Amino acid sequence: MTPKGKIVLASASPRRLELLVSAGVDFEVFASLIPEEVQGEETPEDHVKRLAREKALDVAARVEGRFFIGADTVVVCDGEIMGKPKDGADAERMLKKLSAIAHSVITGYALYDKERDGLIVDAVTTRVYFKHLRDEEIEAYIATGCPFDKAGAYAIQGGAAHMVEKIDGSYTNVVGLPLCEVVEALRRMGAIG
Repeated sequence: MTPKGKIVLASASPRRLELLVSAGVDFEVFASLIPEEVQGEETPEDHVKRLAREKALDVAARVEGRFFIGADTVVVCDGEIMGKPKDGADAERMLKKLSAIAHSVITGYALYDKERDGLIVDAVTTRVYFKHLRDEEIEAYIATGCPFDKAGAYAIQGGAAHMVEKIDGSYTNVVGLPLCEVVEALRRMGAIG
């Protein structure tokens, strides 16, 4: 896809980078410095949309480019917004909570056109159904180190793939970026042809 101006991904996530590369989008990476805490009584969707917008605008204020992509992903289970686990005990708590039930993965994304001061912000939700996780499975997965930079302490595209019975919705959303929606938004914005 031919870019119509420099595109910058405002994220250090290797998964988001891989997804955009797989779609043939030509872009650069520059990580945002925005803290990811929930503010007040934000709903999970409002939370990820706010963070996606803030990340895109933060990087746009510091880096040359025209189009900026921000994103944030959370796992929501029984009303709890699960970000990245703080430590092994937190990862274990999250995975035990997710065991044998459905939860939502919500990714907010924002595309900012610096030249036109235009902004598209939206979110995508996917339902994910985990099998029952045995304690030894959880311990072995935590020992790999994989859970520590993942919302909800798991990566569907990696070592946790065997934990997922099924999903309803976008697979790439669970990985960290709803690729279909983001690419279409880039087209609508005129960032790609």
